[in-house]
Amino acid sequence: MSKAEVRQQIASIGIVPVIRASSAEKALVAVDALREGGIAVVEVTLTVPGAERVIEALRKQFKGDLLVGAGTVLNPESAKRCLDAGAQFIVSPGLNTATIAFVNSQNVLMVAGGLTPTELLAAWESGSDLVKVFPCNAVGGASYIKSLKGPLPQIPFIPTGGVNLQTAADFIRAGSEALGIGSELVPASALDSGKPGVITALAKQFMEIVQEARSSKATATSIR
Repeated sequence: MSKAEVRQQIASIGIVPVIRASSAEKALVAVDALREGGIAVVEVTLTVPGAERVIEALRKQFKGDLLVGAGTVLNPESAKRCLDAGAQFIVSPGLNTATIAFVNSQNVLMVAGGLTPTELLAAWESGSDLVKVFPCNAVGGASYIKSLKGPLPQIPFIPTGGVNLQTAADFIRAGSEALGIGSELVPASALDSGKPGVITALAKQFMEIVQEARSSKATATSIR
């Protein structure tokens, strides 16, 4: 899958689940539950024990039926390990230009993080394909994204932090390209209690919210 196709799939689904499971086994259970709920993209963070092995296993098991990315990637060395395992996109919580440069040299989609307008613009100008706004809940949530899109309409933002069932629609209407969702979509309690159906139900709810918000936004734009 090309970088352009990866970006298109992320944009089309509109949700990037952030998996921070306490074990590789629970991470795999979470992925199955998400797929059942209609979300065929996952970000496996390097905080998951054996994350690289999880990424490799997912790529082998689902082949082209699941888009697999690596998250919490802090430097080029960890990015290389993830790419060697088969990661199709790389996500960082902050801005590390060396990581952006390395991932770009491998022709893989990069999602660098930032919070202030200066950091977000620097990430974009350094070659990040999408830009993660983290922790977005700390600076106003959806209203912050709306404020950023005024002077920075060219940057495709993925807000992470503070995205839940009550706020997801607002984030989409504010102009987000996609939503990064962690524990609000993949709660540790569901994995610890052996109830993956909770994750599947949440996935369906979030997908419906994103689709409805995009539809209402498109309708409002056409009316104007």
